[in-house]
Amino acid sequence: MTSAATRETPWRATQHRAPLLSVRDLVVHFPVRKSLFGRPRGVVRAVDGVSFDVFPGETLALVGESGCGKTTTGRAVLRLIEATSGSITFEGVDVRALGREPLRRLRRQMQIVFQDPYASLNPRMTVGAAIREGLIIHRLAEGAEAHARVRRLLDEVGLRAEHASRYPHELSGGQRQRVGIARALAVEPRFIVCDEPVSALDVSVQAQVVNLLQDLQRQRGLAYLFIAHDLSVVEHVADRIAVMYLGHIVETAPGRALYGEPLMPYTQALLSAVPVPDPTVRRARIVLAGDVPSPVDPPPGCVFNPRCHHPARDAACTKIAPPLEPKGRLSESGQDPDREHLVACIKQPPTRVSWEDQRAAGATQEPMLHQPGLRGR
Repeated sequence: MTSAATRETPWRATQHRAPLLSVRDLVVHFPVRKSLFGRPRGVVRAVDGVSFDVFPGETLALVGESGCGKTTTGRAVLRLIEATSGSITFEGVDVRALGREPLRRLRRQMQIVFQDPYASLNPRMTVGAAIREGLIIHRLAEGAEAHARVRRLLDEVGLRAEHASRYPHELSGGQRQRVGIARALAVEPRFIVCDEPVSALDVSVQAQVVNLLQDLQRQRGLAYLFIAHDLSVVEHVADRIAVMYLGHIVETAPGRALYGEPLMPYTQALLSAVPVPDPTVRRARIVLAGDVPSPVDPPPGCVFNPRCHHPARDAACTKIAPPLEPKGRLSESGQDPDREHLVACIKQPPTRVSWEDQRAAGATQEPMLHQPGLRGR
């Protein structure tokens, strides 16, 4: 796999253009079991005010531990799940305002590759029928032309023409995921949500699928929202990375900046857990205390404060919701405003939350730069 720090993508020359996808203040809440009188007992705050942009030809990785809201965010962007509030704009079109037919037409441009390649395929449909379905629904091809397109798509994803007559149970996991990719490509989209596309595959197959996605991106100019929890995979595919915790984005930065200078204490803990492929190198592991709080009752202030290891953590962290603001050497340089390093932490300087405001909220420790050594990178 090619490192994101060295690979070239079409986005490199377009970073100051308008975003292909723009998400602002996205909220997705699910009601908890209703009471005897039909009122919900509460809500699960799966996604709670997420904002990000995806540019043409770019890969934005959305990472975090299980249950942080990554998949819900991806599905809400495609309206496979309806958002509670917020805006989703694709090429200037308000996705949430679209009716059934306009949304159906827009979905030609926005597709998804699911995590489980077996569950996402109809076991009663052949591979050819599954890929051809999108062509027929969107009236892109029929008959012999549709069959020819299916053969070309199979070849493009590294499968043979005879695979078109096979059923999902006759394929390996890697082959099924290639079928899922071919099905997404069939309608010629510009943006694809890759929902943990390699997490269910063997390690040897993961590299093949990741390389395939990168090749297709270069050839077709695709933009990806790459959802994952494996930071070692993300390092090789992402132009920018957004870290999620308990429904919030807590840090976002270009790949090199995030891996070289992680500033959010949660990101630092995540990176400390990435294995180093060298038995002679030892890394100081940051072990977080306690469990992830319930999204039904998230902690006030900074959602990470009960588990935070920053030495300046104090009472202000329990009362002030930290803004996602520029920090780090990349932001201080004043270059590439679309590639800023944004962090949600009032204890990592600089911050626009003044020391006076922090003291009014009970702070006893002034902000201080905390960067525990992550040896082995």
